[in-house]
This record gives sequence, structure tokens and C-alpha cells, in this order.
Amino acid sequence: MAKKRKSWHDKLYDSKGLPKVIEISEKMSKKWGGGTVVIPAPIEVDELMRKVPKGKLITINEIRDYLAKKHKATIGCPITCGVFAWVAAHAAHEAWQDGKKRITPFWRTLKTGGVINEKYPGGVDVQKKLLQKEGHKVARKGKKHIVVEFEKRLVKL
Repeated sequence: MAKKRKSWHDKLYDSKGLPKVIEISEKMSKKWGGGTVVIPAPIEVDELMRKVPKGKLITINEIRDYLAKKHKATIGCPITCGVFAWVAAHAAHEAWQDGKKRITPFWRTLKTGGVINEKYPGGVDVQKKLLQKEGHKVARKGKKHIVVEFEKRLVKL
């Protein structure tokens, strides 16, 4: 019998022993320097994404910085923070498809430089519509779509 696939919601709440703070590896130190890195639990990333009110924005870097301070680490893991934001976005979309009205507003979480994350549910087009509906201006920059003057709309955590 085939194993039932985990829902996005299940993945969001499966902390796998996280969060944890570890030493930055030698390989990682070339890019990030020395010190420690926090690998957050997926739900921690989701909780921060949920705090972003209508009309405001956050970037993965702000989430990483907040989590690093919270866990007294040098940095927040750039890979897991991004992956867990992606999991949170898909869990929100799954909840919306199940008829839930209050979901994590994943479209308000941007990549570095105010770039819309094309890997979130619905891709750039859906997020662009949702962001414009909240009063943001979106522009194309090469192959990417960015929120114009996103820095002025960043939420303070």
C-alpha cells in the first residue's frame, strides 16, 4: 500500500527537533563568516509571516534577522528560512482551498530586494494581484517582479 503523502499543514507543524543553534560550518563560513546559525522550526517562520498586516511587507532577510536575535545566534539559516517560508505559503494555499478565510498572507513575504517569490502558490501573477489589491506597485525588473519602494512598507518585528 502506498504511503499517504504529508499535507503542507503537517509539514508546517513537523518541527523535527527544531529550532536548534549550531556552529557555522567551515564551508558556510566562506559566505557567512563565523559564529552560530539558527535553524528555525517551520512554524516559527509561519508565525512571523502571519504578523505582517495588510499593506505591509517583510523579506526573508528580516525573518532571518529576527530569528537570529530570538535564538541568540549570529545568523538565521538562509536555506531553511526560505524553504520554511515556501512550506508556510503552500500550507496557507492548502487551507484556503479547504475553505479557510484566515490564512498566512504569504504574498507579503518577499525575497531580497523586494522580489516576488515565483515559487509561491499561484506564481507571480497571483501574488502581484494580491499585492496590488493592498496598494503596492509591482514592476518588472529583467525577469523578476519587484514591489516598488518595498523598503517603505517593511513591518517592524
